[in-house]
Amino acid sequence: MEKWFNVGKIVNTHGIKGEVRVISRTDFPEERYKVGSILYLFVSGDTEGKPVTVASHRTHKTFDLLTFDGFVTLSQVEPLKGALLKVKESQLGELEEGEYYFHEIIGCTVQTIEGEEVGLVKEILTPGANDVWVVGGKAGKDYYIPYIESVVKKVDVNEKVIVIEPMEGLLS
Repeated sequence: MEKWFNVGKIVNTHGIKGEVRVISRTDFPEERYKVGSILYLFVSGDTEGKPVTVASHRTHKTFDLLTFDGFVTLSQVEPLKGALLKVKESQLGELEEGEYYFHEIIGCTVQTIEGEEVGLVKEILTPGANDVWVVGGKAGKDYYIPYIESVVKKVDVNEKVIVIEPMEGLLS
């Protein structure tokens, strides 16, 4: 069964020439939205996406504005409001060493270098200089693990295990 990954949501139309306003959910908008890229439209309730080809892309304020081949009027894109734009797992590109997709990290078991289990990564925050992994620990306590070299010592996405060397106070 094909895995799908959300790259954006159509929140409105823009102008009268078939442009849509997208809130992007990808770290790679230049790649995902480049002319000729194939995205899949999921309108409310769809289990299979409808392939669309990006005809144009530009940014405006905090939005990405897209047009699709065959959608040239306002009336053609009006029904797309609220639709999700997704890509197939096979469309995900290779990342540099030490870089990971969120879906690879979420669900990993975190343990200390001494082998003590901390919990499972349940969310990733991106507040600024580095990502922060939210780890659900024992008794419902959350731990916030910064993704920095001095703390994260090993990531094995195949085994779904992350080894950390906690700095003082990190796990208290």
